[in-house]
Amino acid sequence: MSNATVTPKPPKREGHGINLSFYDFGPTPFFASQYDQRFSYCLYVPQDYSETNGKQYDLAVIVHGTGRTAAQYRDRFADFAEKHGCIILAPLFPVGIVEPGELANYKRIEFHGIRYDLVLLSMVDEVCAKYRIRDGGFMMYGYSGGGQFCQRFFMLHPQRLRAVAIGAPGVVTLLNQDYDWWVGVRDLKARFGIEIDLEAMRRVKVQTLIGGADDATWEITIPRESKLWMDGADLQGANRLERIAALADSFEAHGIAVRRDIVPGVAHSPFEMVDPAEDFFTSIVTAAR
Repeated sequence: MSNATVTPKPPKREGHGINLSFYDFGPTPFFASQYDQRFSYCLYVPQDYSETNGKQYDLAVIVHGTGRTAAQYRDRFADFAEKHGCIILAPLFPVGIVEPGELANYKRIEFHGIRYDLVLLSMVDEVCAKYRIRDGGFMMYGYSGGGQFCQRFFMLHPQRLRAVAIGAPGVVTLLNQDYDWWVGVRDLKARFGIEIDLEAMRRVKVQTLIGGADDATWEITIPRESKLWMDGADLQGANRLERIAALADSFEAHGIAVRRDIVPGVAHSPFEMVDPAEDFFTSIVTAAR
């Protein structure tokens, strides 16, 4: 008789129309996007998720910055997810897609024909097909490079959002019809096939957040000889504090209410911003219930 230990198979739990496995709960592995398998995402699914009780869950999308710390962000929001019945989706947009070493691919939504907004929406749709997600749109948070993505996704797809938290973007797009994308939104229809829907944007809860000492410019200055330079690039301000204020001003000038959070004494420090983002999300989910 063998003395080998037999590891029991984990029990399967029923999902939203499909069988879920042990790895579909808690902090999950990374799943390849079925829309474009160059991209992937991980989840945090509360441990009380069960097909039998019919409970619905909010969905929060957390978009990484340039460092691609998707799993770390997912883990930081795990306690929030358990406390508030929320599934966390953290996409991974790797460095070097098409151009080796290229860091900013996803931040301006389109890159070499890749529509990162559509990649993200496909991930959301996969999760909604797999789990019971509450109607009314999802919440989204991104810091730094993730903040760049979130502000622009908000402009393109406000109908899909309940709330958006935009943290310390290094470069901002203003609701300015005098300039083309990325500086403004004049050519949005020609570029993306989408027109600005201000009424839908006004229905989304919006937060901007930044550290009060986040004034370094070494990473975000765009010189005129840069391939990123466009006319109007200097309208946003010199540092992240000026730029996020310009973004909020632009929103408010178009009737979009903004909760502005500035954390005193904090420089550009991603994980120190999680608490105010969670506080904002908490206000959203508690008000909805």
